[in-house]
Amino acid sequence: MVQRFDVGPRLSEMAVHNGTVYLAGQVPTDATADMAGQTQQVLDQIDALLERAHTDKSRLLMVQIFIQDLADFPVMNAVYEKWVADVEAPPRATVQARLANPDWKVEMVVTAAL
Repeated sequence: MVQRFDVGPRLSEMAVHNGTVYLAGQVPTDATADMAGQTQQVLDQIDALLERAHTDKSRLLMVQIFIQDLADFPVMNAVYEKWVADVEAPPRATVQARLANPDWKVEMVVTAAL
């Protein structure tokens, strides 16, 4: 069985199947924030979705990060590293990408175990 959360006409925010949680790309809610603020917003959203699925960041299997400008990489890393400081860091990939909204600085996609 597949369980979907916050289903819309284009996507679901999260799907759970066979003990695995798949999140859609999480983007900042306030695009006027700087990279640190946008990164924290995205991580907070990930925490909230994982909690709804009854899991947490300690069960992350993979994190994919998309950033608009590689110059922001150190700032994003600083916030991210604080977020994973109390868990074993999961596999991760970070790439530069043109995001759907030019004001977004970061988008993250995560997969986690239940």
